[in-house]
This record gives sequence, C-alpha cells and structure tokens, in this order.
Amino acid sequence: MAIPSEIGEFSDEIRRIFLELGRVFGHDLLAGECTPTLDVYETDEIVEIVVDVPGVDRSAIRVLSKGDGILVVGEKPARRVLGESTFHLVERGYGRFARVVRVTRSCDMSRADAVLDSGELRISLPKIQDRRGASRPIAVRARE
Repeated sequence: MAIPSEIGEFSDEIRRIFLELGRVFGHDLLAGECTPTLDVYETDEIVEIVVDVPGVDRSAIRVLSKGDGILVVGEKPARRVLGESTFHLVERGYGRFARVVRVTRSCDMSRADAVLDSGELRISLPKIQDRRGASRPIAVRARE
C-alpha cells in the first residue's frame, strides 16, 4: 500500500504514536482503520481545523505540528456488540487514524490550541502577519 507523501513525512511519529496508543488501549483495538472527516477554514486571525471524532477519548488523540503540516493521530474504539447481535449495516469506521493537513498560511505554532468538545476536535492556529510585500520607508543617510 502506497503511503501518501504528506503522511510519509510523519511516518516515524505515526509509528511511535500508534505504539503508545497500543500500550494504553490494547493492540487488538487498533486493528481497524478509519478516516475522520475534517474541515479547514480561515478567519482574519486564525486557521482552524475541525475534525469529527465522535466517541474518541481525549487521551486517544495526538496532535503534532511539523513544517507546514498538522498531524492528527488517534484511535476510535470499536462499537461493542451486545449478546448475539447481528449487524445489518456498518458505515461508521473505527480503529486507528492519521490525518495530515497542510497549512498554507504563516501561523504561530507555539500558540496553537486543540480542544475536544462534543465529538469535535478544534485545532486553532493563530496567523502571523506576512510582512513580505508590505512597503516600509527606509531612511536614506549620507555616507560618513
């Protein structure tokens, strides 16, 4: 299976995080894979990434910045079946996941914030004013 280049750049971190989550939650729970949906939007002040992670505990999610990428890695627990239940339709994914989002704006990663609330992970990246292209006067002085 080919690894998308965005994820490939984070491959060591992904392996380390999956090992860490496996020790905490058990390797059997990490068998499946899912791809949580996400939105990325921008205001005048921030770039915000919102990831749908219903049923995922805060301790099962890791967020990492590297270069111009934000990596979201975690594990969504499988739904427990009661007794002799039989599924008729299964659309919701479970298992481990890794998503990489490229950030095309200059952001202050040291002030980044991630909050998990009601099944949504909101990652806020404060923007840095890009001063390239802005004109500023430079004083001209006489040679001494």
